[in-house]
Amino acid sequence: MEDEISSFFESSPPLKNMKETTENLNHFIELNSSGFSGGRRIVCVTSGGTTVPLEQRCVRYIDNFSSGNRGAASTENFVKAGYAVIFLYRRGTFQPYCRSLPDDPFLECFEFPDKTNIQVHKSHLEAVKMAVMDQQAAVAEGRLLKLPFSTIYEYLQMLRLIAMVLKDVGPYSMFYLAAAVSDFYVPWDSMTEHKIESGSGPLDIRLAQVPKMLSILRSNGFLHIIQDSKILIEKATKALRKYKVHAVVANELSTRKEEVVVVSSSGNVVVRREWDKPESIVEDNLIRLIVDRHSTYIKEYHS
Repeated sequence: MEDEISSFFESSPPLKNMKETTENLNHFIELNSSGFSGGRRIVCVTSGGTTVPLEQRCVRYIDNFSSGNRGAASTENFVKAGYAVIFLYRRGTFQPYCRSLPDDPFLECFEFPDKTNIQVHKSHLEAVKMAVMDQQAAVAEGRLLKLPFSTIYEYLQMLRLIAMVLKDVGPYSMFYLAAAVSDFYVPWDSMTEHKIESGSGPLDIRLAQVPKMLSILRSNGFLHIIQDSKILIEKATKALRKYKVHAVVANELSTRKEEVVVVSSSGNVVVRREWDKPESIVEDNLIRLIVDRHSTYIKEYHS
């Protein structure tokens, strides 16, 4: 396993803005973990799906779909619970505090009444005001750091970088992995540099298996989102044992917005949204449970 992981990173293209990203991460960790007892807990939330390029100068790619809704909603709840959040997200997916805004088209929020000033349309005024206020407050207080990715190469390199930076934070840190990660990829060295010619006949592509990073991250508590309607609990339980994580969040694709199952060594817990509250989302109760489990873990770590 370690050889596969090493081989993947050694052959990956260099991460762009590596120096800037590292500096931002170090500043964020230092800002929030000073003294630990007086600092905040830190969680890395991953969100959205990864792409697999088919050419080095990519024109075509294999996509792994995820809207990022759960990651964005969970991030809001973690911030509300007092955590500092590293939001590792796919470009173009849902963002924290923006879920109530129209995404198609976003410009419906605004109007141009006098050809001079732009203002928010009355029907969206409250939603835009809350989104801007909450987002700016989280950033101003140093509780939200957003890091974008697109490819599987970017995602895993950034995840490894975050893990290295969080290593000294210990039990006060957590990984909450809600991203839909590609299972297979095209090794960088075996790709053609330029666009694959469409007139050269049928295309045969050999895909390698993406190394499982979960074992590398298991020193910290984290969660893995699974979507499977037939072998849901069985698969989640196997992941729990195989990667020695503290919990696995399992959900069926068709009911993922209504309920999830938190699988752990202490048993399975079904978490549902509050039916009598139309504005309620399942992540409200899910993150409340996760925060409580994390608190217990920290107490046991120090006892």
